[in-house]
Formats: sequence, structure tokens, C-alpha cells
Amino acid sequence: MKQNILRSLTLLALLTCTSFAAASDDGFKPLFNGKNLDNWVQHGGVAKYTIEGDEIVGTSVPKTSNSFLCTDREYGDFILLVEFKIDNKLNSGIQIRSKVFEKETEIDLGNGKKRKVSADRVHGYQVEIDPTKRAWSGGIYDESRRGWLNDLKDNPKAQKAFKNDEWNKYRIECKGDSIKTWVNGVPAADLKDGLTAKGIIALQVHGVGNDATKIGKQVRWRNVMIKEL
Repeated sequence: MKQNILRSLTLLALLTCTSFAAASDDGFKPLFNGKNLDNWVQHGGVAKYTIEGDEIVGTSVPKTSNSFLCTDREYGDFILLVEFKIDNKLNSGIQIRSKVFEKETEIDLGNGKKRKVSADRVHGYQVEIDPTKRAWSGGIYDESRRGWLNDLKDNPKAQKAFKNDEWNKYRIECKGDSIKTWVNGVPAADLKDGLTAKGIIALQVHGVGNDATKIGKQVRWRNVMIKEL
């Protein structure tokens, strides 16, 4: 009898802990399953994307355009968390609310301006990863559209937040026309722009031309988590 009571109490405790864990779930879900690149597709250039342990690894190759490993679905309002480590000779970025077309398409940039985007060219908001002395990591660049929208030249605290040759963490929040970024917990970009409300997320390996000092360099991402709002 006592053993049955103890078993019942133990089961009740386990169920309570399980229910509590579900209730306290912060709503974040992994974009990378840690095993393969299911639900991702490459566009643009032909840089190499591989998996090492729990990391996605992008490796630069010669004579190719910017390469993008893209989600196979679009996201609108969300919070994205991602950790990354980059070779200081390489350039990279994380595309958000971005687009890619199967054929050349003319897009409207607002204010009467239009631009043609070639087939398979990823374009849209990019949260910069910049290991150079300029230190604009966390700034927002409009890839293949309008250029810089929110650099960090007036935000020295954010410029100092990025750590060369170490793992860094971004928090990226998109809600309505607001896009905000944090670099290792330090506020970086704060942009109001409503050109694109929804799009893919992508991991960029920048083209390096035929520069032997940059070929074979890597950028790594891990703990890629999203919470849709």
C-alpha cells in the first residue's frame, strides 16, 4: 500500500514538473535542427555550407557572388537569436525579411524608385557581421536594394560590443515597421522602415573574388532560435 502511494506521489511530481516546463516555455524554436540542412536552401553564390557538431559552417570559395543559406519559408514579426564566430578576414551577415525570385524582377523601392533584381539574388534587410576596424556589426544594410539604412558610426558602445575571433550573440527583433538589434546584449541598430514586412531568413557568406587571403575562410553559426510574434 505504501509503495503504491509513493509511486503515485512520484508520478504526480513528474507530471507537475512537466506541466510547469511547458507553461514556462519562452516560445523560441530552433531554425537549425543540429543534424542536417532540412528546411534550408542555398541561393546566390556557391560558397560551401556544412555541419560540424551543432554548428552550421560557411566557407568562402573563389570567384562567386554572395552566397545565402535561406529558410524555406518566410517570417514577419519575430525575435531571432543567433550565435556566430567569423574569421576576421571574412564578411558576412544575417538576412531578415528578405526575398529571392526565380526570374529577373523589377522591385519598387518607394519614392518613385525602382530596381531590377536578377534571378536567384537574395535581397533585403541584412544585419551586418563586420570584423573590420569599421566595426559595424549589428548595423542594418539593405542588400541589393538601398544600401546602408542604419550603420553604427554614432553608436560607439555597439561598435565595441563585437568580439573578434570569439563567439558573438545577436538578438534581432522585427515588429511592424520596427527592426532592432543587440550585439552581445548591447543595443545596436534601431530602424523604422516598412518596405518589406515579411521574408526569408538567410546566413550569408560574402563573395571574396580571387583574393587568396580570404579563400577558405569560415563563418560559423549555432543556437539559431526564433520566436514568432
